[in-house]
Amino acid sequence: MANLLAVDVGNTNTVFGLYEGDELVDHWRLATEANRTSDEYAVLVQQLFALHGRDWHAVSHGIVASVVPPALHAVVRLFSRHLGIEPMVVGPGIKTGMPILYENPREVGADRIANAVAAFDKHRRGLVCVDFGTATTWDVVTPKGEYLGGVIAPGILISAEALYRRAAKLPRVEIVKPERAVGRTPVTSMQSGLYYGYAGMVDAVVDRIAAEVDFDPYCLATGGLARLIAGASRAIREVDPLLTLRGLKILFERNR
Repeated sequence: MANLLAVDVGNTNTVFGLYEGDELVDHWRLATEANRTSDEYAVLVQQLFALHGRDWHAVSHGIVASVVPPALHAVVRLFSRHLGIEPMVVGPGIKTGMPILYENPREVGADRIANAVAAFDKHRRGLVCVDFGTATTWDVVTPKGEYLGGVIAPGILISAEALYRRAAKLPRVEIVKPERAVGRTPVTSMQSGLYYGYAGMVDAVVDRIAAEVDFDPYCLATGGLARLIAGASRAIREVDPLLTLRGLKILFERNR
């Protein structure tokens, strides 16, 4: 049985997903550090495997998607130097099975392609995929399975950090669902603005997308804060935190 290690290198976190055959059996999340070496990755990943009773030398294939160019080399070298594998890298020339209608297809992030591929493979209909990552993104797929384009906005954590850094009296806050919309302290007021503000932004953007296209888009969400924000969104109909890893598995199979 082929064991595939799928790696999604994001601006904030790097996610590793282990597939045994078609089953995602485990996944781990590390902070992305552009200067981390392949040897450091090897130590960390091997420890994570051992912690869960898994042998990382059983990995026989790899696929990597990265939006952080300096980190990509280290992750690829992790495979080649420590596992003896040349991983597949999501980028120009890879077969996606999805026409990319962006003006310059090379400018679409690898994670966004993986999300779109996984979402359409699952639902086979026109859709919008919202990813709550370092940036909040909306990716639009037509009923024919074409990547139409999308929307990019600052992520929730970026906005929260900007409030803390640029407003002298505002603290850092945890992103949680507030008890009420009207906050009565600076902390609860900020939590309300972040929580309800982003839920409202998701709905407003999906409404505008729906008004521009000739189909009723099904909206699903992924990313670390997807499940939290989905609780206040009327547009989000499904949450899949591991959508990107599922997309990487599909891309790997299409390019074997």
